[in-house]
Amino acid sequence: MITITASIVTFHNSPELINRAIESFLNTNLPVKIYICDNSATDALKNQLLKDERLEYRFNNANLGFGKAHNLILDEVKNLSTYHVILNPDVEYANKNLLNKLVNFAQDDENIGAIMPKVVYPDGSTQLLAKLLPSPVDLIARRFLPFLANKNFDLAYTQYKFTMDVPFISGCFMFVKTAVIKEVGGFDDRFFMYCEDIDLSRRIGEKYRTVFYPEVHIVHHYAKGSYKNKNLLKIHIQSAFRYFNKWGWFFDAQRKTTNKRALELINNTLKNNLNKK
Repeated sequence: MITITASIVTFHNSPELINRAIESFLNTNLPVKIYICDNSATDALKNQLLKDERLEYRFNNANLGFGKAHNLILDEVKNLSTYHVILNPDVEYANKNLLNKLVNFAQDDENIGAIMPKVVYPDGSTQLLAKLLPSPVDLIARRFLPFLANKNFDLAYTQYKFTMDVPFISGCFMFVKTAVIKEVGGFDDRFFMYCEDIDLSRRIGEKYRTVFYPEVHIVHHYAKGSYKNKNLLKIHIQSAFRYFNKWGWFFDAQRKTTNKRALELINNTLKNNLNKK
């Protein structure tokens, strides 16, 4: 039995960054295995990767999209590992004990389904990737009218200092219990790219805790492709439409209830930590 498996989906990404992500994950004393699922046009990446028996390369010979490619691996490891890391190709970390700490934290509570560590930019500043479930206004304002954005949406007021249950954790590094994925299913592959992590967080959150855990951190280079590329922006918009068509647009009672409960728990956490000082 492997303790932790991981999957990285690539599409013409920098081999240097991919290798740094692989090296970070493999830098552990735990039994692990990592899969590179390559959506690129050629398999040139295969000969540019680190050589390690714990690494397995898969060439898809097609651009399957983010979620569908990850699902190929998630389906394979559901009876192989205890935990699985959904990992971006532009993520790295130096802490050799990061995976051990995540395992220990997850073991402490059987109700935990998925965990996201603190995520920082290369300059050390915090990325605001622990969020509430979005409304259409949240996504539109965040992308096009940031001065109108809901200030609670990305929970910036918490300063990301404390462990919090949050409804939406980023897919750039999602540490999940494999049994939970087996129960709720992997990504909805109707989302080619973008919003699939919101959907998965939400489905896990219906039955388990989805937790932001700042006791460990990763570095995410975070290209923000849809801010720079019109085709990626189009894909992002299409995914947002699919998400709201699935869960509800302006009338989504579950979103309202989930976010209200999340804010109550988060505010209680902040209050309790302030009282300890």
